[in-house]
Amino acid sequence: MLQLQAPLPQRYVDASPDELAGWIASAKAALGPKVFVLGHHYQRDEVMAWADARGDSYRLSVLAKERADADYIVFCGVHFMAESADILTSDRQQVILPDLNAGCSMADMADLDEVEEAWEALARTTDIERVVPITYMNSSAALKAFVGRHGGAVCTSTNARAVLEWALSLGDRADDGAGGRQVLFFPDQHLGRNTGHQLGFDEGTMRVWDPRREQGGLSDAECKEATFLLWKGHCSVHQRFRPEHIAAFRAEHPDGIVVVHPECAHEVCAQADQVGSTDYIIRAVEAAPAGAVLGVGTEIHLVNRLDAETPDKTVLSLDPLVCPCSTMFRIRAMHLAWVLENLVEGRVVNRITVDPDTAAWARVALDRMLEIT
Repeated sequence: MLQLQAPLPQRYVDASPDELAGWIASAKAALGPKVFVLGHHYQRDEVMAWADARGDSYRLSVLAKERADADYIVFCGVHFMAESADILTSDRQQVILPDLNAGCSMADMADLDEVEEAWEALARTTDIERVVPITYMNSSAALKAFVGRHGGAVCTSTNARAVLEWALSLGDRADDGAGGRQVLFFPDQHLGRNTGHQLGFDEGTMRVWDPRREQGGLSDAECKEATFLLWKGHCSVHQRFRPEHIAAFRAEHPDGIVVVHPECAHEVCAQADQVGSTDYIIRAVEAAPAGAVLGVGTEIHLVNRLDAETPDKTVLSLDPLVCPCSTMFRIRAMHLAWVLENLVEGRVVNRITVDPDTAAWARVALDRMLEIT
């Protein structure tokens, strides 16, 4: 992986947890309301301990926008999240990512060049005016801008169904009898597939677009006839969960509750008791009766935190060989201490900015999402 983050001064690398905690506390106290620290649910506990707000990527960006008094938004998450925060906040506010190497492998599976090539290939094969591009929130600002320019929208794991219903409803205006429009959904094929099934579509309406193959690896007929063109991308954490994990959990806990994220494969979601976003999973654990045992298919830091914060229940990872989000896992207390102490000294490090044109079109796609939902 390309290393974007310069090595930290040795002072932070060698510091003990107590020393780092003291430096972070002192810096936050000195900065006061000028700084707003956001912590995504998948962050390490040593980082989340200092978050002024917890949430998923989009909710945190909205909270940053609402904190207009904060000069500095320190986003403990990954790069695309910090970009979204920069798009939504004012020009006066500055967004900081504590470790520039904190990216998202899923977001990296679709870049602007690849999506533009796919769009051009589809335009040679099908009626491109009938294709609506939808990008998951877990994508770069450049891809959000792409869908904004081409009449599409952003979606989250919470509102993907509403956004896809909207996209397909645009076909009602077609006069050629072809039915609903097509959707090019990226970068996560699993969220697109699971949402399509929720809407009553079957596998026959879905095709996977492989950007590494000519015309996505699809025939002309497949390009024309598929309702859902699903980008070949996935979450490295959620794709690990398998049906056999659910079977093993149910064998050990016959009355247990299985809750998984819609980024899991369809065969996993089909066997779960409940499927939903990160916030949905949190609410599902809260709503479970005392004494319940829940097998959860999502990132291990959140699973462990839910178990610790609901002592009347047992919350377990469905995957016995737990896999943290390796990119979010990069941010540590030493990175947070480093950026905060630099702010105290009047230096802004690791600022994330989106150029005005990209930001404007990305905001169009985000606004469409808000209008839909």
